[in-house]
Amino acid sequence: MTEPIFKIEHITKRFGDHLVLNDISFDIRKGEIFGIIGASGSGKTTLLNTLIGFIRPDTGDILFRFEHLLDFQKAMTFRSVFKKQESVKRVYGFAAQVPSFYDNLTVRENLEYFGSLYNLSKDAIKTNVETLLNLMDLKNSEDILSSHLSGGMERRLDIACSLIHDPAILVLDEPTADLDPVLREHIWTLIKKINKKGTTIILASHHLSELEDLCSRIAIVKKGKLIDVASPDAIKNKYSKIQEIHLETYPGHYEKILKALQKKKIKNCERKGSEIVISSHKPQSVFLQLFPLLKQLKEEVVDLKVGKPSLDEIFISISKKDEDLVEEK
Repeated sequence: MTEPIFKIEHITKRFGDHLVLNDISFDIRKGEIFGIIGASGSGKTTLLNTLIGFIRPDTGDILFRFEHLLDFQKAMTFRSVFKKQESVKRVYGFAAQVPSFYDNLTVRENLEYFGSLYNLSKDAIKTNVETLLNLMDLKNSEDILSSHLSGGMERRLDIACSLIHDPAILVLDEPTADLDPVLREHIWTLIKKINKKGTTIILASHHLSELEDLCSRIAIVKKGKLIDVASPDAIKNKYSKIQEIHLETYPGHYEKILKALQKKKIKNCERKGSEIVISSHKPQSVFLQLFPLLKQLKEEVVDLKVGKPSLDEIFISISKKDEDLVEEK
């Protein structure tokens, strides 16, 4: 387990009478892809802006691990991001939901301009621009005005601008918002490539299911409160003891299968698109009756998967539990 690079300590933030962040504490480790998930209005964006020092909390602090020289040797010390703003700006890149590049500049000109803001040398700017044009698949579009870019290219340029100074940490707020599934997959692939270069990535997203194979750990935020911080698998195991059987058969007379299934060991079963989803605490018991049944009905198994419910379903379940508690009160 790597050392923490950020320590978030009891952060609380209000805007007027509205409590946006409520006593939030966790850490972020060097080299990981850390996801922050929650519904709109849950406090994700405020948390990101507080994390990098843009917004000062009412109480609590955020500590960042700084590298410095002590007796001619490298040493690490945690300091408040609010007291070391200039130093923090050099080690993080931030891409917000709204693009920050300039429409009247070309792709290359935007990258060169943002490089100049960090006082990079001409040689460093030239090297970094070429690296990012290739990494973000923008080389063939380097001379196009940014106002003429597609949505996916805009997002890639915005991320490239945030990486121009080669930061140790990349912070992304809803990096795939409003993109179609193909473009979203492209952005996630790029994020993995950036992380493999050693960059710590912190991102907020409402595309929960897409974060399962991306993030090492995830923080769940609901109405300004931190519900949990853990790996996707740990969250699934903690909040759901149910296994889901996803079954696709041919010719696919699913009504007959569902009608013939004995529901004793089954919590729920339904048709979803081209498959049946069977939820059970004991999938082995379901298999004992399922396979003879399929043989009897002359159904051929096309695809069969067993696993925990998706993060989307886990999050909905957690939210529903909170709503039920409110109704009971």
